[in-house]
Amino acid sequence: MKNSRRLFIKQAALAGAGVAVGNLGFSAKSYKRIMGANDRIRVGVVGFSDRHKDAHIPSFMNHYKELNFDLVAVSDIWKNRREEGMAIWKQKMQHDIVGCRNNEEMYDKKLVDAVFISTADFQHAQHAAEAVKAGCDVYVEKPFAETMEDNRYALKTIKATDRIVQIGSQRRSGENYQAAANFIRDGKFGPVTMVELSWNVNQPGRWRRVAKVAQLKEEDTDWKRFLMNRPYEDFDARKYLEFRLFWPYSSGLVGQWMSHQIDTVHWFTEMPHPRSVVANGGVYAWKDGRKNWDTITAVFDYGPVNDLSTGFQVVFSSRMHNGDEKPAEIYYSNGGEMNLINNTVSPKGGLTKEKAEVMGMKENRLPEITLSNVEQVAASANTGGDKLTSAHVRNWMECIRSRQPPHAPVEAGYNHSIATIMVNAAVHTGTKATFDEKTQEVMAGGKIFKY
Repeated sequence: MKNSRRLFIKQAALAGAGVAVGNLGFSAKSYKRIMGANDRIRVGVVGFSDRHKDAHIPSFMNHYKELNFDLVAVSDIWKNRREEGMAIWKQKMQHDIVGCRNNEEMYDKKLVDAVFISTADFQHAQHAAEAVKAGCDVYVEKPFAETMEDNRYALKTIKATDRIVQIGSQRRSGENYQAAANFIRDGKFGPVTMVELSWNVNQPGRWRRVAKVAQLKEEDTDWKRFLMNRPYEDFDARKYLEFRLFWPYSSGLVGQWMSHQIDTVHWFTEMPHPRSVVANGGVYAWKDGRKNWDTITAVFDYGPVNDLSTGFQVVFSSRMHNGDEKPAEIYYSNGGEMNLINNTVSPKGGLTKEKAEVMGMKENRLPEITLSNVEQVAASANTGGDKLTSAHVRNWMECIRSRQPPHAPVEAGYNHSIATIMVNAAVHTGTKATFDEKTQEVMAGGKIFKY
């Protein structure tokens, strides 16, 4: 009562002084949220997935008390996962959790102010748009979208609101990545000329859910709701639970792993998307019925747009049948390299005095610099390890309070999705994929790429 009275007096004082809400730089909705900054933020779960269980839960638990958040509801169309989520969150939060059979039920009941979205890859963009239309702030996993139709729709819908949307590209909350971004964007690295990205594992069971597939029965879920806007096909428990192995429900290695690494390229260089992409690969080792490749190499061309680059090439390669589970990201300039395996900048490969003088040029060699003493990214942690995800979730929670832009806004998701969809187009058509700036469409073989 005292807090409410203080808020009323403060608002009345502002009004009496002739200060309009708009003059403070906030929208009416944002101002209302700030004025209620002591209110508890109610969070819901859209899709109780392994990703949510393994990463979102511990990250949320690290910060919810300090920032006054609460987890109150779980929405999942599969009865087993809904009940599992309710039980786990009840134990964590020490109060009852509302279970919802679908998102409409959760939103219609006005249960939540914000949501975690970790559903199937192809559903992320649609679910994010649905959440902001319901008035919720959103933490949505990547890849953001697997088609340009979904990508454009979600971007337009989100930008029409004042909701805080954090894309799950948690490298943007890592100290070493932030240091790397600043080093390049401050001009200290020189124009980027080449980027090599790789992500290799040896995991036949990666993205398989054998035990759960045996448990899933069509009558316990909503298959048509799962398919959303994808073409109808008969119920398939593998495609429901092992969606990362099957197109058009996921692009596999591209959407799961490349989307993280290509996002750093866009962030560091301020380049929104590639100019063209070619790709090759196949299912070479794990012939278990999957459709998405277990091995891929994609080559991107980024044309000259700004002072950070005069144009450069990116190579992404990934394999699931041999690897050390240590994702690699190496940036090259004429003066040396930035190695995000060991978080260093070095003159390795830079233009030496001897070689420069032959052409009447000056030596160009970067200094030896350590970016940050933080944990290296490990593939076994899926997408960056608990520290990165925890920092990223905290950033989202803080931005819900402050109404400031998060580290990975919706534009980051839109742009990494363009790159992802371009690779999909190259993979599925066997031709070079390009991007039409005017129509915001991915083109391959002279046609707009759909699936």
